[in-house]
Amino acid sequence: MTASIATPHAPAATRWRQYWVLTKPRVVQLIVFCALIGMLLAEPGWPRLGLVLPATLGIWLVSGAAAAFNCLVEQAIDSKMARTAWRPTAKGELSNRQALVFSALMCGAGSAVLYWFVNPLTMWLTFATFVGYAVIYTVVLKPMTPQNIVIGGASGAMPPVLGWAAMRGDVGPEAVALCLIIFLWTPPHFWALALYRVEDYRRSGLPMLPVTHGSDFTRLNVLLYTLVLFAATLLPFVIGMSGWLYLASAVVLGVWFIAYGWLLWRAYSDALARKTFRFSILHLSLLFAALLLDHYLMPWFQG
Repeated sequence: MTASIATPHAPAATRWRQYWVLTKPRVVQLIVFCALIGMLLAEPGWPRLGLVLPATLGIWLVSGAAAAFNCLVEQAIDSKMARTAWRPTAKGELSNRQALVFSALMCGAGSAVLYWFVNPLTMWLTFATFVGYAVIYTVVLKPMTPQNIVIGGASGAMPPVLGWAAMRGDVGPEAVALCLIIFLWTPPHFWALALYRVEDYRRSGLPMLPVTHGSDFTRLNVLLYTLVLFAATLLPFVIGMSGWLYLASAVVLGVWFIAYGWLLWRAYSDALARKTFRFSILHLSLLFAALLLDHYLMPWFQG
């Protein structure tokens, strides 16, 4: 069965499950989490639920739309990779038309929620992020250059900016600092995955760094990016956005990530690359959680 032909007469529950998988729930969950962090950090006290709830819904809808469009564009590539061959578009369970309509409806609904219930700036920034990921990264950069994840990481780093804009109606230096952290976090996170999935990417024909430049060069880049990332994670403290609780957490998590990068460079194994990838997700989650705790707890201790 080709990827453009949907399985006929699928049960309704199965069909909705297929659409749900198309949104890449685990990836979108991290996007929404980072956007929510931006919302909460944008205001000194408790957030305004009248803005947080529609902003979260709108960003989730548009992010899910971008993920669905990505699955549509990359269905042939996904079918060649063990990590993605189970996706509904790759298996032919959803047609191109179904995936495209679903993506368009989600993007339209999310944009409308953001425009009418949040503010136009957040809507336009979120839509630009959709274009950056779904079109510029997926269609143009990913098949063209091994630096695709670096350049395309700009759109993936936008969620805190979206959250900040939703609450403030502008983009401040604090939001830019959070964006920079995610931007620099993305390459070591993704290249750790690409290292132990290198044969998948080789079969797909995508010019990922381990395929085009080899394992040694990729591992060195992972280590170098963890060092630059460590410096970037100190920015919230430097610009007065956070206190000592966050700084201590950033130092511990940063040194831990660097240690993974060092070990990966010096003594590679697929198991270690897998651990590094998993830790990278924990690193970002705990880093932002520490920033959030610092935001709410430090004023209470000081008072």
